[in-house]
Amino acid sequence: MSEPCDGPGPGEERGRSQRDVPLFVVGCEDDEQDMGQMEAGMKNEMFREEEMEDDEDESPSERQIVVGICAMMKKSKSKPMTQILERLCKFDYIDVVIFPEEVILEEPVEKWPLCDCLISFHSKGFPLDKAVEYAKLRNPLLINDLNMQYFIQDRREVYRILQEEGIDLPRYGVLNRDPDNPEECNLVEGEDHVEVNGEVFPKPFVEKPVCAEDHNVYIYYPTSAGGGSQRLFRKIGSRSSVYSPESSVRKTGSYIYEEFMPTDGTDVKVYTVGPDYAHAEARKSPALDGKVERDSEGKEIRYPVMLTAMEKLVARKVCLAFKQTVCGFDLLRANGHSFVCDVNGFSFVKNSMKYYDDCAKVLGNMVMRELAPQFHIPWSIPMEAEDIPIVPTTSGTMMELRCVIAIIRHGDRTPKQKMKMEVRHPLFFELFEKYGGYKTGKLKLKKPKQLQEVLDIARLLLVELGQHNDCEIEEKKSKLEQLKTVLEMYGHFSGINRKVQLTYLRNGQPKASSEEEDSKKDGPSLLLVLKWGGELTPAGRVQAEELGRAFRCMYPGGQGDYAGFPGCGLLRLHSTYRHDLKIYASDEGRVQMTAAAFAKGLLALEGELTPILVQMVKSANMNGLLDSDSDSLTDCQQKVKARLHEIMQKDQEFSQDDYLKLAPTGSPSLVNSMDVIENPVKTCDKVYALIQSLTSQIRKRLEDPKSSDLQLYHSETLELMLQRWSKLERDFRMKNGRYDISKIPDIYDCIKYDSQHNASLSLEDTLELFRLSRALADIVIPQEYGISKAEKLDIAQAYCVPLLKKIQLDLQRTHEDEAVNKLHPLYSRGVMSPGRHVRTRLYFTSESHVHSLLSIFRYGGLLDEEKDQQWKQAMDYLSAVTELNYMTQIVIMLYEDNNKDPSSEERFHVELHFSPGVKGCEDEENVPLGFGFRPASSEPNQGSLEDLSQDQPDQALPVSEPINIQRRSPMIRNRKTGSMEVQTLSQQQAACNNDNDKMWQDFFLSLLQIICPHSSSCISWKSGMICCASVCPVCAAGFEGCSMVPSIYPLETLHNSLSLKQVDKFLNAVCESSSEVHAKTMKDVSLQPTAASVFLWIRNFSSPTKPASMA
Repeated sequence: MSEPCDGPGPGEERGRSQRDVPLFVVGCEDDEQDMGQMEAGMKNEMFREEEMEDDEDESPSERQIVVGICAMMKKSKSKPMTQILERLCKFDYIDVVIFPEEVILEEPVEKWPLCDCLISFHSKGFPLDKAVEYAKLRNPLLINDLNMQYFIQDRREVYRILQEEGIDLPRYGVLNRDPDNPEECNLVEGEDHVEVNGEVFPKPFVEKPVCAEDHNVYIYYPTSAGGGSQRLFRKIGSRSSVYSPESSVRKTGSYIYEEFMPTDGTDVKVYTVGPDYAHAEARKSPALDGKVERDSEGKEIRYPVMLTAMEKLVARKVCLAFKQTVCGFDLLRANGHSFVCDVNGFSFVKNSMKYYDDCAKVLGNMVMRELAPQFHIPWSIPMEAEDIPIVPTTSGTMMELRCVIAIIRHGDRTPKQKMKMEVRHPLFFELFEKYGGYKTGKLKLKKPKQLQEVLDIARLLLVELGQHNDCEIEEKKSKLEQLKTVLEMYGHFSGINRKVQLTYLRNGQPKASSEEEDSKKDGPSLLLVLKWGGELTPAGRVQAEELGRAFRCMYPGGQGDYAGFPGCGLLRLHSTYRHDLKIYASDEGRVQMTAAAFAKGLLALEGELTPILVQMVKSANMNGLLDSDSDSLTDCQQKVKARLHEIMQKDQEFSQDDYLKLAPTGSPSLVNSMDVIENPVKTCDKVYALIQSLTSQIRKRLEDPKSSDLQLYHSETLELMLQRWSKLERDFRMKNGRYDISKIPDIYDCIKYDSQHNASLSLEDTLELFRLSRALADIVIPQEYGISKAEKLDIAQAYCVPLLKKIQLDLQRTHEDEAVNKLHPLYSRGVMSPGRHVRTRLYFTSESHVHSLLSIFRYGGLLDEEKDQQWKQAMDYLSAVTELNYMTQIVIMLYEDNNKDPSSEERFHVELHFSPGVKGCEDEENVPLGFGFRPASSEPNQGSLEDLSQDQPDQALPVSEPINIQRRSPMIRNRKTGSMEVQTLSQQQAACNNDNDKMWQDFFLSLLQIICPHSSSCISWKSGMICCASVCPVCAAGFEGCSMVPSIYPLETLHNSLSLKQVDKFLNAVCESSSEVHAKTMKDVSLQPTAASVFLWIRNFSSPTKPASMA
């Protein structure tokens, strides 16, 4: 960027005519021709030098900075440019003049319009020489350096500059040809390689013309892959490349030859606006198949992605090295590294309103910073409050937010379904061996190819059973048919909605009856478990995305230019590279898609979930961090389940002894459920009868021609719904007349799903079935994770220790982490606090991990209930929570008080928050009362959030009784961190009250967007409370359509005065005490003594006439 001129600028004489709104200005000196309107609703006027001279006498305060746009008309009137200039004109002291194309092409530079700042860039047909001449003549502030644009047009110069700056780029060689003697060059071509200037490039390699305006880039493939080449070109319609059988390189012209980088079919395009801002998007690589993916509006589909810390430094280097403030370049991500392969110069992002806002803001501030002082314009650099993430903590001190850790359960899903069968056919054993099942005794099959192999076996065995009734196939025909039907569902395979697990049984599966014992075959078998369903529903996606959007508002900031957009404090941190975010998810599809939807809402991303998932969500299934094998129970859990089944099989009313056995912790939610059930067997009888009634009603609906083709929620049919309930009817009541208690969660799962999503069917007695199954599930589900406190802790440790260790690392401020995730001090111009950053770690998982983690905090000894009143109240609240529903959240927030000594225990402050997730169908009446999110010190019986806006008028519509999301309950707080009452807040803290109230107002109003899309008109904030207009039909009746999207409970603070040392000591103790338990509960599956006999048995079975041979 050139330095601004000294002394009066070329347009200092000019002033601003009085007008109410900023206008675009198009024209030049003596230009009499009306250029027409640039866009609908935008007025143009002729910009005459004579008029400017007439305004010499205007006061300095009226002086305007004129930004000139000098480019070809196709570029200067493009949608991105129009959107950005509209926003740029909103700066009080900036006017924009667009140079007409005919003036640029035909008039001498002396007759070009005058400007103080010039945005000019080369494109096809643009006279760059004239633009350079104009810059020398008028000496305006240059946004993009003009001389460097000559270099950008030559790929050889681009690569030279990149290399000099130490920026990684693919290995390359330059072949310069003399146009008069093209044969004389240092090129040797082989069948599968080329040698350029003595350097060998094996195929696949890339051949690029040295002229950057030539987009005919070829990729040559090796003969082993079929040979030929992919020919890339500038997009024509829906094509960007074609395949050619031609394998020989071009024989005329100069080229760069470079190593082909495997990028998994995705390119990343980076757009800088100055050295401190970069926006990145991923698109399908044009080299993949040449088809341009477009959206419904015909635009190429691109997805915003995150840049790593190193990529952000590369963006800064590129911007500065080429002296292009607005600059686009291409990144290739391959083999864990990032390589720059092209620099495009001036480029804008298309179709991103947030980018348009940011770009105009950065450019406007840059222009004002450089030119306002010399033109005596009263303007100062905006000092935005969110630059340093400091907030008043609930203990009354000002601290800096440093880390946010959240463990979140997945969103609303379809009912999970499971079918088990014992298999002995050699084909299943061969499949088990093929994919390494004998190493651990277990095998999980999710890939399309693997599932296809299972389906092929099922089809083959069914054909054999159909042809030979007496054949020795032990697998039940009905089970094989169900296996085949499920695997054939949807018409395609996806590991997100189906999987097959195989477990080796050395002596076969134990039989339940004496008759089965008689028919039991000797020898090993495999237990095949087929799982399907459990997909994230559209409602689940909405819940996750909206929660992500609301989650932004927990971060400080958002004042000033961001005030109209809740949560932009986080987005500003993110865009200026001071937000260190990592998202982890277990390998279950519903969990991963929940994480992607949450990320979309959190970071204001656009587009589909799959690319966001691929780019931003890390799978955490390698070390048991978020996954657990639900079919491999610990010894303790097996004993707990057996005891639970024994108690629940008693055909008598619960005795006092049963209450002590089943609810030794005295949890109110358990006791209430036992009161509802009274006699567990009688209640199961009622549930079974209700299921029979339900299946009967569905059958009648199927027989009715009007409803036989009825489409239910998420494309389910009545027939599939009947299959779902019929299977539960068969499985719940066993042949011996007893009930399978393990099916209770599945029954509750199904009735909850149908009550919410298929209520339009108006089936009878569904509410009664929901009530009874929920009461049973409220006992069975939490108690499967332990009945006594010791058992709960034992089982929780088996699930959660890897995650606890990771949380402990997240909270620790290691030197490595600090170096990786902060801006380099040398590269932090324009950022007020480059050394400050907020670390966010999000862990998405399933119910088992959430139950277990909560048990760790409740029973692991973090605090003593007898000594800490706040913790006792939190434990009472958790005991009253009946269900950890979808989107349950456990949130840990770490703050730093920079005024305290680094070794002081008061330096770091930890807060623990919790939400039970989505509201149930009838939760409003019995919801347990919490104490609000981040409750502050207050007088007894006052609200849990400070009443910071009592003097503000109520802006709500006429309201009924206000909905107080912050339960108006007293909070007795621990004073360990120097808490103080509200009336003794210092003046500094009091000054922050309005901003603090605004932040929490944004948070709760964002949460309420989940409940009501019209909340902007029917919901307001009043004195620390949410107020809802009674006239709003949506708030009263929920969303219209086939399915409601239930709202999510706001976070409740469990404790707000923990020290980091306290938490770290607690996590250490839990992890250390679990080591012995973990070793005991880990199953040591060793099949070495019997593996040979298994293989021998398989081979003998499949080929009895041949001797078995061992490899």
